Amino acid sequence: MTDSHSVSDALYMAKALTLAKKGLYTTTPNPRVGCVLVKDDYIIAEGWHVVAGCGHAEVQALKQTSEAMGATAYVTLEPCSHYGKTPPCCDALIQAGIKRVVVAMEDPNPLVAGQGLKKLREAGIEVVCNVLALEAENLNRGFIKRMRTGRPFVRSKLAMSLDGRTALENGESKWITSAQAREDVQHYRAQSCAILTGINTVLADDPALNVRLLESPVVQPIRVVLDSQLKMPVTAKMATLAGQTWVLTCSGDIYKKKQLEHAGFNIFQLPESNGHVDLPAVLDFLGQQQLNEVLVEAGAILNGALLSANLVDEWLIYMATCVLGDKGRGLFSLPDLHTMADKKVFSLKEVRQIGVDLKLTLTN
Repeated sequence: MTDSHSVSDALYMAKALTLAKKGLYTTTPNPRVGCVLVKDDYIIAEGWHVVAGCGHAEVQALKQTSEAMGATAYVTLEPCSHYGKTPPCCDALIQAGIKRVVVAMEDPNPLVAGQGLKKLREAGIEVVCNVLALEAENLNRGFIKRMRTGRPFVRSKLAMSLDGRTALENGESKWITSAQAREDVQHYRAQSCAILTGINTVLADDPALNVRLLESPVVQPIRVVLDSQLKMPVTAKMATLAGQTWVLTCSGDIYKKKQLEHAGFNIFQLPESNGHVDLPAVLDFLGQQQLNEVLVEAGAILNGALLSANLVDEWLIYMATCVLGDKGRGLFSLPDLHTMADKKVFSLKEVRQIGVDLKLTLTN
């Protein structure tokens, strides 16, 4: 690849990634993909995947022009080569007479996984791969992880005071953080396929766990509650809201199950571990339901269990400039740590100021 091609390829791929982000809240369970068609160093068409079941980015772009013959297509993910809800995008590019395809990354979906690139090359099309690959991977971390491991990308959101407390001793926690921080959380809710919490949070706060405050089109995430003993009240607020609420339990109580189903909940029985729903089984189940990204909004018990099992990919901790005192509730409920060697260590990815609060993005 010449230097001039390298520069222009990166510029046009950056444009395609910007288009892909327009589907940030709507494409589940599909990846977010953008496409730019370029001819004689001029953009002749653009497209992005808007919602599952509708045309993929390449097809959307091809619909915008009748001049695709001899053009270059910039696509943020390898064009599909199989029939799903829509025909293969490879065929559409070949039939349109595209002469060159630049791809950000290979599709991790085993149904594609290099087959799309192979088909394009066999049709005589020049193919370039791995242009802004890291940026493309970051856009679809959930889809990529699910394709590679069968589990969704898990992100946990917590809010704390300067002294690491999430609530007062009596449980009062509204509001530790600023309105700007709470609005920031709405964007993470909107791009998640599901919001996961525990029954103790439901019993204490009766949360809605839905997306609010955003003007963009949003697919409401599924509310998922871990409820080992089926303590979910039939009067819980989330039963009255649009969208689905799933209760994952290890209880076999048929009477409670029918009561909750009658109230509008979806009940799923999963394996048990030490009297609780088995957490690895939870993530396996959510992956099987084609959920790419899961946002955890829960208390110290569930977050402590997830931390101990190393099941969270990313932690978002909003730190407010206030102090709640040493009797306040902590972030994690963990077994006693007796030596410094037992401590839980995180890697700091990013620090940002959101309103008057700090947002820490961490991995462990």
